[in-house]
Amino acid sequence: MTDTIIHFSLILLMPPLLLGIIGKTKAAFAGRVGAPFLQPYYDLVKLLQKGSVFSETTTWIFRAGPVVTLAATLVAATLVPLGNHSAPVSFTGDMILFAYLFGLSRFFTTAAALDTGSSFEGMGAAREVTFSCLVEPTLFFALISLARMSKSLTLSTMLTYTSPDIWITAGASMLLLVGALFITLLAENCRIPFDDPNTHLELTMIHEVMVLDHSGPAFGYILYGAAMKLFVLGAIFMNIALPARTGSSLGDWGVFVVGMVLLAVLIGVVESIMARLRLIRIPQLLIAATILSAFAMLLILR
Repeated sequence: MTDTIIHFSLILLMPPLLLGIIGKTKAAFAGRVGAPFLQPYYDLVKLLQKGSVFSETTTWIFRAGPVVTLAATLVAATLVPLGNHSAPVSFTGDMILFAYLFGLSRFFTTAAALDTGSSFEGMGAAREVTFSCLVEPTLFFALISLARMSKSLTLSTMLTYTSPDIWITAGASMLLLVGALFITLLAENCRIPFDDPNTHLELTMIHEVMVLDHSGPAFGYILYGAAMKLFVLGAIFMNIALPARTGSSLGDWGVFVVGMVLLAVLIGVVESIMARLRLIRIPQLLIAATILSAFAMLLILR
């Protein structure tokens, strides 16, 4: 019961902190003080206190988009184990539900963008759907590889199966998986080098352009859902990249929290030393990630 409470507490409270750490890391690299670590929380509270403005040309799809996206991400978060602790909800085949919950949230986000009738937001929706088609094979190859190693189709078993011994016996496969999943993590969350969440330039926007017409609480739901998606995919990455076990439940929770903080710092470093890729280069990098995860699967299946 205690682990379940901690699981939900981390899911609900920690995601905005990751954005604060990423922003602080980028500010440190740029020689600036930067916004406080808790600035994303302040922004969410401010948005929730405002009123929403909806265009008369939009339908219920535009209003439902942020709510469905946040709800789907929250349900997906209950399927993912955090650190060495099993997920609150777990059953055989939950990996398929997990993947398509993110697909559902993406569908409603793009449908809400198209519902505005804006060609600008339609451009972002087209880019989002195109790049997601290239990301999904990487995620599925990685999940199939983990399912093969753990001989289970349950996310909790697959992601908690990884241990230092697995890294010793199948180090090459694990390294390929970690590389592919890190690229997937950045692409799915529209981070640099795939997109810049802090810009509003037409030629650089993918996700941001789709949510320009949202305001107030609806925009807050979108920002919170995006932070939670980063947290969930980051938890999957950390379960594979840092399979540290302390033998103590509280110790494992501490390792997980420290690992997530280090992951946020790593993302901040990557965004500080890299520029955003040209759009024509993005598919090439996503295909490279798919190839990495496919090779990892072949090494495991041989």
